[in-house]
Amino acid sequence: MKSNLKKATLLLTGLMVGGKLFAQSPDTLDTKDYVQPFSGSDSYRTWSIGVNGGLLTPFTIFGSNRNQDFIHPTAQLGYGGYIKKQIIPSFGIQLDYLGGKVSGDGGQNGTYSDFETKLNYAASISGNLTLANINWMHKKGVIQPYLTFGWGLMGYKPVLNANGATPVNFKANNESVKEYFIPVGTGVKINLGSGVNLDMGYQVNFVGSDNFDGYKTGGMNDRFSYAHIGLEFALGKTSKPQLATHNPVSSMRTEYLWENMKTKQALQAQIDAEKAANAKLRSDLDETNANLAKLTADSDGDGVPDANDKCPNTPANTKVDGSGCPLVKQEVKVYVTEEDKKVVKDAITNLEFDFGKSTIRQTSYPSLDKVAELLVNKNFSLKLAGHTDNVGSDAANLKLSKDRAESVKSYLVSKGVNASRIEAVGYGETQPIASNKTAAGRQDNRRVEFTLY
Repeated sequence: MKSNLKKATLLLTGLMVGGKLFAQSPDTLDTKDYVQPFSGSDSYRTWSIGVNGGLLTPFTIFGSNRNQDFIHPTAQLGYGGYIKKQIIPSFGIQLDYLGGKVSGDGGQNGTYSDFETKLNYAASISGNLTLANINWMHKKGVIQPYLTFGWGLMGYKPVLNANGATPVNFKANNESVKEYFIPVGTGVKINLGSGVNLDMGYQVNFVGSDNFDGYKTGGMNDRFSYAHIGLEFALGKTSKPQLATHNPVSSMRTEYLWENMKTKQALQAQIDAEKAANAKLRSDLDETNANLAKLTADSDGDGVPDANDKCPNTPANTKVDGSGCPLVKQEVKVYVTEEDKKVVKDAITNLEFDFGKSTIRQTSYPSLDKVAELLVNKNFSLKLAGHTDNVGSDAANLKLSKDRAESVKSYLVSKGVNASRIEAVGYGETQPIASNKTAAGRQDNRRVEFTLY
């Protein structure tokens, strides 16, 4: 008995050391354990094989040993292996093999002192139900308690020993007994690394007859137990996790974090793109403003923008032409004909403004166009004098008269007349030509006088 226990201890130590050789770092597990949520079974390792060793004994946790044919069980070494197909995370189907010896002494009938049964083979098919997937590493299941239940066939040879007598084979020709049995077990698996599990279990095998110990007595079938420890190895690509130990919640959490990161990156990329677009718009706007500033800049203050000024740096208060060059004063005799006077008179007669404003009405444009044509063709100079009646304040009337004269000047300049040849002044109500006491007189006083020279 002590020798068998020593052998079992050495076996357990070897299995634990072997398990450490297969262990991997948590970082590797974290990398390999992710599977996209709701993936099919082809994303996992579903096949595995296992080897184990332990103690075989006729003692079981079911019933009392006092009712057995031999009431003093002894422990013998047993060994086994299996191949398993995991169907879903909580259930798999496995084919088991078990071998070894089972022995006991203290026969109740006094005829035989002990027995030893050689278990040539015991093959069974079982369902493996995982009760829980306990997570102690926050990423994947580490401990999986399980139950097994199955059916199988075994071949065994019982030998009975009497006190001081020759051992007796159960069958005279020493043939094996073939019988069915029902294995029921429980245990726990501990994940040691990627694809390696430590398997510790206890199995009770209910034999279909009372022949297992070689002695038939009473009405109860024989049974024996197998307490074992071993290693389970997952088959398939190491990049795939085991279906039995996989933690789908961890994968869903990883998926959420990845998607959240992608969303943040996409939003940040969009923000960066919008910032870049805004920066480009600001740059384009600054460039446009700079170009506009160049087009409107008038360094010498002569009224002609630098872009069109052919004579830059003109002295202050120098009269210039449309190109920004000083006007050459020439003594030119100007003759104003009666026809010219008539053109001016028609313009004065037809000139109308919006009430209380300096806006010229369109009905005045044709006669003003003729005045512009006259000024361009004959190079005349023109003085525009704005006047008002005495309705309103002096300041308002002075401003209105000046604005109306400037409005006429602006119109004529827009038709090609040289601005330097037009003088626009306002006199307000200071130079009436009729009485302001009557409506007709006030109408006459509201005027713009044209003087050709």
